Amino acid sequence: MPSQRPDLSPLRATRRHLAPLAWTLAAALSGCTTRAPQNAELPETPVPAAWSTPVASPYALAAPAAASLAAWWERFNDPQLTALITLALQANTDVRSAQAALLQARALRDVRAASLLPAVGTSASARRSQSGSADPGNSFQAGFDASWEPDVFGGNRSAARATTADAQAAEASLANIRVSMAAEVAVTYMELRGLQMRLAIAQRNLAAQRETLQLSRWRAQAGLVSSLDVEQAVAASEQTSAQIPSLQTSAAQALSSLAVLSGQAPGALQASLGAPAAVPQAPADLALALPASTLRQRPDVRAAERRISAALARVAQADAARYPGFQLGGSLGLSALTLGTLTSGASVIRSLLASVSVPLFDGGAARAQVRAQEAALEQARVAYQGTVLTALKDVEDALVSLQGNRERLARLQAAAEAAGNADLLAGQRYASGLIDFRSVLETQRTLLSTQDSVEATRASLSADHVRLYKALGGGWTPGASAATP
Repeated sequence: MPSQRPDLSPLRATRRHLAPLAWTLAAALSGCTTRAPQNAELPETPVPAAWSTPVASPYALAAPAAASLAAWWERFNDPQLTALITLALQANTDVRSAQAALLQARALRDVRAASLLPAVGTSASARRSQSGSADPGNSFQAGFDASWEPDVFGGNRSAARATTADAQAAEASLANIRVSMAAEVAVTYMELRGLQMRLAIAQRNLAAQRETLQLSRWRAQAGLVSSLDVEQAVAASEQTSAQIPSLQTSAAQALSSLAVLSGQAPGALQASLGAPAAVPQAPADLALALPASTLRQRPDVRAAERRISAALARVAQADAARYPGFQLGGSLGLSALTLGTLTSGASVIRSLLASVSVPLFDGGAARAQVRAQEAALEQARVAYQGTVLTALKDVEDALVSLQGNRERLARLQAAAEAAGNADLLAGQRYASGLIDFRSVLETQRTLLSTQDSVEATRASLSADHVRLYKALGGGWTPGASAATP
C-alpha cells in the first residue's frame, strides 16, 4: 500500500501570511538603527573676527596655508636648532608614548569594526571512551561554526564610530605633542643661547672692572686717591663675579633639559652646544591667520572635536543597549565513529540557531548608563570650549609679548650704546683725574645691566616667535596623517 504524504498546504499558506509580517517587523526594527543623541553640533564658543592686539608691521594679517608654518624652526637659520628638533621629534619619550597610544587606538578601532561582521570558526576533535566492561568506542567530529549579531538598533555601529573618533583624537593628540615638543625644544635653545651670551657679557665686564681695580690700586699707591676707591672697585668686581656662577648653573640646566627633550642623557650635548653662540633671530615676515583659521590649524582643537564625536557615539551605544538583542548562529560538520565513515553523507550534521534577548528589569542600570554617557558628552563639549578659548589666548599672549619685547629691545639697544660710550669716557676721565671713582662705578654698572638686558630680551623675542608659531598651529594640517613608528 503506498504511503500517504501529509498535506503541507496549510503550512505553506501560513508561511505566505507570515512572510509579509516578518518583513514589516524587520523594516520597523531597522528604522531604529539611526538613533542619534541630541546636540550633535559643536558647542557655541565666542570666536572674534580679528585679534584684539594690533598687528604691527612687518606682520601681515591674512589667511595663510598651514604649510607656510611647516618646519618653522628652519626660519631661524640655525642648523643646530634644526638638528635638535628633528632628533626630539623622533626620540622624545612623550612623542614615542603618543605614537604607541595612536597604534593602540587604531587597533581598538579595528577590533570594534570586526565585530560588525560574522564570525566563522572551525574545529575538530577525536575521542575514545569506555564504559564499564564494554568495548571502547571512538568518535570523530569536524566542522565549521558561524555566528552573527544583527545590529538592529545600531549599538555596534555606534561603538565602531566611537572607536574611530578615538583613533582620530589620538592622531590629533600625537600631532599636538609634536608641535608642543618642537616649541619646547626651541624655547629652551633660545634660553641657552641667551644665557651663554649673558655669561660672556658678564665675563667681559668683569675683565674691564679688574683693569679698573688695578688702575685704582696704582693711583692709590701714588697717593692720588684714597683706599676708598680701591675698596669700591673690589666690591664692584666681586659683585659681577658673583653673577657668573648663577649664569653658568642656568646654562648647564638648559643643556640638560635639551638633552632629555631629545631623548639623550644629561651632558650628552656639552660638546656640541657648550660653546657660546648668538641667539638666532626669526625673520619678521610671518602672515598671521585669522582667529577662525587658526582654530582649524591647531591639532588640540581638532582632538577636542573628535572627543565630542566619540562621546556622541557612546551615548547612542548606551541607548541602543536598552533594546532587544538578536543572535544568529549555525554549524555544519561531520560526526562519525570511524575516520573512514567521516566523509560519508550520513555523517553530516547541521544546526541553525536564532535567539533574541529582551531586557525586562535591570533596576534602571541601562538608563543610568545613558545618563552617564550624556554627562561624559557634556564634559567633552565643555573641554572643547576651554580648548578654543585657550587657543585664542595663546595667540593674543604671543602677539602682546612680541610687540612689547620688540619695543623694549629697541630702547635697550639705544641705552646699551649710550652706556658703552659713557663707560669709555668715564674711564678716560678717571685715568686723567678729572672725575671721581664713583662715576666710573656707576657707568660700569649701567653698562653691565643694559647689555645683560639686551641679550635677555633678544632671547625672549626669539622665544615669542616660537610661541606664536606654536599658537598658530605649528604647521599642522587637519588632513595630514600623524607619523607612526
